[in-house]
Amino acid sequence: MRKRILLVLAAGKGTRMKSPVQKVLHPLLGKPMLTRLVGSLSALGPDKVYVVVGHEAEAVSKVARSFGAETIFQEPQLGTAHALLTARKKLLEEGEADLLIVSGDVPMVPIEELSLFLSGFSGSGELASLVSVSLEDPFGYGRVLRDTGGGIKRVVEEKDATPAQKTTREVNSGIYAMKIPEVFPYLDRIDAGNQQGEYYLPDLFSLIYAEGKPVGCFKGSVPERYLGINSQLELAKAEDRLRVSILNRLLSEGVIIKMPDTVWVEPEAEIAPGVIIHPFVKICGRTRLSGGVEVMSFSTLIDTVVGYGTVVRENTLCEMTVVGNDCKIGPCAHTREGTVIGDRARIGNFVETKKAVLSDGVKANHLSYLGDVTVGAGTNIGAGTITCNYDGENKLPTVIGENVFIGSDTQLVAPVEVESGAYVAAGTTVTKKVPSGALAISRVRQENLEGWAEKRKKKKEQKQG
Repeated sequence: MRKRILLVLAAGKGTRMKSPVQKVLHPLLGKPMLTRLVGSLSALGPDKVYVVVGHEAEAVSKVARSFGAETIFQEPQLGTAHALLTARKKLLEEGEADLLIVSGDVPMVPIEELSLFLSGFSGSGELASLVSVSLEDPFGYGRVLRDTGGGIKRVVEEKDATPAQKTTREVNSGIYAMKIPEVFPYLDRIDAGNQQGEYYLPDLFSLIYAEGKPVGCFKGSVPERYLGINSQLELAKAEDRLRVSILNRLLSEGVIIKMPDTVWVEPEAEIAPGVIIHPFVKICGRTRLSGGVEVMSFSTLIDTVVGYGTVVRENTLCEMTVVGNDCKIGPCAHTREGTVIGDRARIGNFVETKKAVLSDGVKANHLSYLGDVTVGAGTNIGAGTITCNYDGENKLPTVIGENVFIGSDTQLVAPVEVESGAYVAAGTTVTKKVPSGALAISRVRQENLEGWAEKRKKKKEQKQG
């Protein structure tokens, strides 16, 4: 059985993006478009993925390696046929295979149609096939020219086309399927005798046609999803199409989304029916929202799991956090990586957490920082409490037991422990263990100097006189 190999062409700079970032590394709804593309193409079951790199090769290779692809360096970049020839040694090592060639800038390509394209090609005797689309305005794209029987005889690039050829609206999408090693003898015959001085992969089709051998063509039905992203405007439009498609799916599944035009949900997110999402919310990464969750306006959730019935109130940021059931988070809270919050907890106004494990029923309602801390069930954290977890070199832990009362304006200087059932008076700096049932207090004794204000006033008047 022939292998199925994917070759992604990602060596170009993408000058029309007008950006220092290589084109395929521009984010599309939270991930580089190259990652989005290969992630969707994985549904086709390729045995191996290769990415041809050139401009910003190191950065592109790093992304490619993150999804298990092997990179092939093309230098200089002399066209699409030259890219395939650069990859020849690696591809020949794969043995007989059906090769799918896709540009790295088409992350929205419809996988259902590509699957049909590949299946049809695999069952045919064709050496090569391409995907074409019909455009109202085909300017800039290579035209697909057919013979009187409707078969493909040639693809001509815009700069090399005659005025008559330019009237053709069927264009080459730049997606190909080829039999390897069978196509390589034809690749060696491609020359660079064109306006660009490059080796065009579409020239392969005229060479095969001239010998009377079969080539194929699959007509794509959604042209905008086959065309490359070449500018910031095209990227913005593609991103919005993807965003809208995700929201439409969620709405059809029973998710309640207020003002969908203002809501951002990334493809990896999982949102249960009945979740309520208010305007201007961002749901990013692998966030998972259970039924009954409500996310209020201007909140952002990144790689966060939220349990049943929890409300995330306005202007809250949750990053890499696990939140239990029936919690209240925010408004204006910030839960950072490593935060785990139990059921029925309350994390309120301007509370920040980091690597904090807060058990069931914990309350921290106001103006606190809880970092590198474990807090037992039922404990109340007063306003202005700070865990002093960093000594200038190391992050140190704080342990607070169950049903502890921490008074307002408390500093817990780590490493330190407050045992279950203890109390800490407001304004205390805790530097040593507080035993169970004890009250910790470290205030300076208060003194009231009677008549001090009047004496100060008279002294001031004497100076002015």
